[in-house]
Amino acid sequence: MHILKRTKRNVHPYVPELREQYRNGKVTRREFLRMATLLGMSVAGANVFLDGKQAAAAPMMRQDIKRGGTMTIATRVPRVDHPARFSWIEGVNEFRQVCEYLTRTDWDNITEPWLLESWEANETVDEWTLHVRQGIKFNDGSDFTAEDVVFNFQQWLDPDVGSSMLGLMSYLQPTNIEMVDDYTVKLYLDVPQIGVPENLFHYPAMIVPKTFEGDLTRQPIGTGPFLLDEYIETERAVFVRREDYWRMGADGDPLPYLDKLVFVDLGEEESARIAALQSGQVDNIYNPGADVWQAVKDLPGINVYSAPTAQTFHIRMRVDQPPFDDVRVRQALKKCIDRQKMLDLAWFGEGVLGHDSAVAPVHPEYCSKPIPAYDPEGAKALLAEAGYPDGLEVELSTQQARAEPAMAQSLKETAAAGGFDIKLNILPSAQYWDVWTEVPLGITIWAHRPLGIIVPALAFTTDAEGNPGPWNETRWVDEEYIALLRQAESTLEVEARRAIMCQMEDIEAERSGHGIAFFTSVWYVCHERFQGVRAHPTNYDLFDEVWDAEA
Repeated sequence: MHILKRTKRNVHPYVPELREQYRNGKVTRREFLRMATLLGMSVAGANVFLDGKQAAAAPMMRQDIKRGGTMTIATRVPRVDHPARFSWIEGVNEFRQVCEYLTRTDWDNITEPWLLESWEANETVDEWTLHVRQGIKFNDGSDFTAEDVVFNFQQWLDPDVGSSMLGLMSYLQPTNIEMVDDYTVKLYLDVPQIGVPENLFHYPAMIVPKTFEGDLTRQPIGTGPFLLDEYIETERAVFVRREDYWRMGADGDPLPYLDKLVFVDLGEEESARIAALQSGQVDNIYNPGADVWQAVKDLPGINVYSAPTAQTFHIRMRVDQPPFDDVRVRQALKKCIDRQKMLDLAWFGEGVLGHDSAVAPVHPEYCSKPIPAYDPEGAKALLAEAGYPDGLEVELSTQQARAEPAMAQSLKETAAAGGFDIKLNILPSAQYWDVWTEVPLGITIWAHRPLGIIVPALAFTTDAEGNPGPWNETRWVDEEYIALLRQAESTLEVEARRAIMCQMEDIEAERSGHGIAFFTSVWYVCHERFQGVRAHPTNYDLFDEVWDAEA
């Protein structure tokens, strides 16, 4: 009863209404849990509030857990400096073993406190109180406190740092962050925002100490379960077990269970990763593409886990540069996308088709729209209207990874009938990520986010001066769209938010600088001896509770 009383006292005013929506069949249990936890309830508390009793905990199989062992992961080992500038998940997955986040969004898209013990939002969701978990130490022995939290917020919101958090958290000014005491921080938002806890798990939001000087490889200090042992760009990264990590495992001893993690960079060739898995050189392949999935899904001793996601690939055009500064040219290129063909070629059909909006069917506020037809004749007519009656030659740049080369080849072939002569520039991944926001035409992978309002805030908004944000690779800025986004970010009721999103999706399809052909499933490929692994929709490697059954 103590848990139930506490839950009622702290409950946000919208949660009882949300419970009625659940009882009337308007939201699913998962949607109720997602929103209730975002508004400050624990998962256990939300279950209590919904059912009047606490859900029974799953039995802990302590006798099955073994300590020790090494997992080797095939991935990229990229150049790393300030974590707030991370723009790819590979480096994040390596350093998230050292540094943690204030929150964590789990495999089911439910966000829970992590380095925070809890949070509360006021009725209008424009004031948030963050309660910092006490008793946690960084791996250099210093205490983790609210002062560190404030330091990280200031880093994220500093234009000189260049973090994508600046665009994501454009609703918060550095002067509106208050350290109430050693373990409490208050955020006073310029406008209401329902996604604050979700945003705190955006991968550049990695927590470093207030003494951090800007290079994580030189100062690998965090609160996480592993310590950096070695980091050689493009070769390998090695992490070893931290003995005094703050979380306990099911066996009653401190996590993690594994002794060591080794991330090895095998280059761009998927065949090298497949061969390494088959030979036992690696145990795990990070974010395998569809061709890897097809090659390894039936291998003995290998488990393949999957999850539906909002992961996608933006076929993106710089709207501030010719010829894509003309909306007719942008529309013409979108008409040249044969979406089903592209999905079949690039991802073996394992996904759902998109209609040029970053909001996916897995998002709670998704608004279903007709899938645009392949229309090369319509494309030629638009090009002629835009002043290109004889067609248009353009260069498309992307990385040599996953689906991108197959997508580029598919677009080159289908766009030819629409009047586009596309020259392909397929770059090594490291080179593409150096220029991904600069090329006039490209294909960029965008990871899954649990709410449909998050990618638009990262990809299609401006900074405080009105300039395109750090991740606005298209430079598309639409005042009507941004106004609707801000409205959606403050709308708790899912159906009302979906109505706003219906308008946003139309604007994206009609005016934006990106085409979105499909959203993918993701796979997690790992040797069967490793237990506690699952496919995370954002491809996050969460190894703190993974163990080796053969250790």
